[in-house]
Amino acid sequence: MKLFVIAAVLAVAAAAPSSYKPEYKAPAYAAPSYPPSYSSPAYAAPAYAAPAYAAPAYAKDNKYAGITVTSQSDERNLDGSSQWSYAQSDYTTREESQVQKKLQGVAYDSYGKATYEDVMGNTNKGSSYWVSPEGEKFTLTWVADEQGFKPKGDHLPFAPVHVYELPVAPVHEYELPVAPALPYKRTGLGYPGNSYY
Repeated sequence: MKLFVIAAVLAVAAAAPSSYKPEYKAPAYAAPSYPPSYSSPAYAAPAYAAPAYAAPAYAKDNKYAGITVTSQSDERNLDGSSQWSYAQSDYTTREESQVQKKLQGVAYDSYGKATYEDVMGNTNKGSSYWVSPEGEKFTLTWVADEQGFKPKGDHLPFAPVHVYELPVAPVHEYELPVAPALPYKRTGLGYPGNSYY
């Protein structure tokens, strides 16, 4: 019954004519009037000079002004592996690949106890080649896996290798002093069959 009453009220409200007019006219305001002693202000839009930004001028001998990508590839596989590469017109190249593999990981339970289990991780390897503005050629290769990040390149600094000779401890030859012989006298109870002096 209540549902019927609500439906009837909604039907009457929908059928009633609306006094709402969809067009809206913005109100018109009269210009302000000023006393004769004041001059009427001119509310003209301010005229700002547009800033003149000249296009940047590049030196014509800049050999990197027109670098373009000459080749590019990007492969994503369903097993989580991927590889991508690109080459540019200035002979810069870069390639990288990644493979997902099981690694030994550490997980902690709610009590803080560490458990070792297999987890999936990424191993990456790649290489880059570029030419410096001075014309020096650089090649960098790297591998990033469970052993860490290992870059290789002739331009990278390396720790010097020192060959150490361990010092030899000096050998002292000496003789321990011999204690003087003391007279020995047997005392105490003897065992059956032993003779006393």
